[in-house]
Amino acid sequence: MARIVCLGEAMLELSRAGESWQMGYGGDTLNTAIHLARAGHDVAYMTALGNDLFSRHLRSAWAAEGLDCSLVMTHPVRHAGLYAIVTDDAGERSFTYWRDTSAARAMFELDAVGAAMAKAERVDLFCFSLISLAILPPQGRDDLLKLAARVRDNGGLVAFDGNFRPQLWETRETAILLRDRAIALADMGLPTFEDEAALSGAENPDAVARHWHQLGCGEVVVKLGPDGCRLPDGTPLPPSARLDPIDTSGAGDAFNGGYLAARAQGASVAEAARSGHDIAAWTVMRRGAVPPLDSTAPYSRCFPDD
Repeated sequence: MARIVCLGEAMLELSRAGESWQMGYGGDTLNTAIHLARAGHDVAYMTALGNDLFSRHLRSAWAAEGLDCSLVMTHPVRHAGLYAIVTDDAGERSFTYWRDTSAARAMFELDAVGAAMAKAERVDLFCFSLISLAILPPQGRDDLLKLAARVRDNGGLVAFDGNFRPQLWETRETAILLRDRAIALADMGLPTFEDEAALSGAENPDAVARHWHQLGCGEVVVKLGPDGCRLPDGTPLPPSARLDPIDTSGAGDAFNGGYLAARAQGASVAEAARSGHDIAAWTVMRRGAVPPLDSTAPYSRCFPDD
């Protein structure tokens, strides 16, 4: 069982349920953290929330999922961000956000962050994303990258997902600069081709992998949406079946969780990617970024065959 820390912003989620709305929670690195915890790893989530009723509910819900919430810091006046999600007939999603003054954006300004960083830097695996960087002010971005560097200095591994959300960035050039700085600190890269094409004009998955490798990331799996993924050796790995998704909102995060959970258990890259596909497939056939557990959830597949 690996000790893992995932860092980022987790928000309250409003999703349509017929003519009404249901409240849940989501966020790219939080979704991945929950999948990792469900697969049996020792996972802490590092972020900041408020001390309001909703923030307390989020802490309780995450703890019930098996997450260690000791690195969830409390901001004295800010609260959790909020987003609403709507899916079309094909399961594709669109979002509306209320997150500009969320507590997570100020996590590196809190007095408690020093102690949290001291714990986070001594883990087996540290996970963050381009969204984790996007929400932070300039000093917070530098602090996050320094934390990733200290994890590696202490012998841990760093995984980075290049999730690109244009509306979160002041300029495209800043996003590219921060992405490339993060890639240079990552042992495992989990870019999505669609994001890379939108951000920097990548022409194909091979070009994405080549760019990430050239910057120093040794293990790069390029996610290809419904077409599966490109493995580090260039081999395409399609999912086991084509699906008609209900909700694709957590697909990439689910793949990350399954992939990293299996790799931390000693699975090969191909085995881990198949685990990622399985968990992503289970996720997109249910509503919500991280659907409630049921008897068909494929987390046992994160363990390599004996």
